[in-house]
Amino acid sequence: MTNVDWDAEAASFDEEPDHGLRDPEVRRAWAGRLRGWLPGRAGDVLDLGCGTGSLSLLASEQGHRVRGVDLSPAMVTLAREKLAGRDAVFLVGDAAAPPIGEQRFDAVLVRHVLWALPDPGRALRHWCGLLRPGGRLVLVEGVWGSVEPVGVPAERLTGLLAPIAGRVSVERLSHDPLLWGGQVTDERYAVIAQVRTSGQERGEAAAAGQ
Repeated sequence: MTNVDWDAEAASFDEEPDHGLRDPEVRRAWAGRLRGWLPGRAGDVLDLGCGTGSLSLLASEQGHRVRGVDLSPAMVTLAREKLAGRDAVFLVGDAAAPPIGEQRFDAVLVRHVLWALPDPGRALRHWCGLLRPGGRLVLVEGVWGSVEPVGVPAERLTGLLAPIAGRVSVERLSHDPLLWGGQVTDERYAVIAQVRTSGQERGEAAAAGQ
């Protein structure tokens, strides 16, 4: 992970428009996107690197059961407060290897986390293994900064997913200022990957053998 002290950042984290979602228009914009990315019916959603729980709250409001994981105890405390009384559980732990035991999920949601991990490919393989058959991996990432850019380009992420996921789609987000509280010029996007079912894998193997 990066050397950012996320506990120290927790108190001011929600001041960023896309973190706190305090502006009603920004909140509606993220809610609309999330509605399209997550399953249409109520399911189990794992929010990795959940921060203060803003996306977890939107998922909960859309009827999903949420489990969130963040490395920062301070972030987890704020997330628990934000979703008090809801069907949501928050744990302190590493997003790359979340402490969720044998539980499996209909969707794994990860925003602005993958870029900070030392081995993104390994994390993606692990996350795909946390999904039920037909589940989906929702990754919101980007490349930030012009002098020393950090992040994961969309092409690299889709390349990492190609051997381990089924259908993969990319949704460009830079052009939508409502998501960010203003215009942005860097690369921001979402990747939605459908996990392969055993049936899909058998079909592909059979096709390859023809």
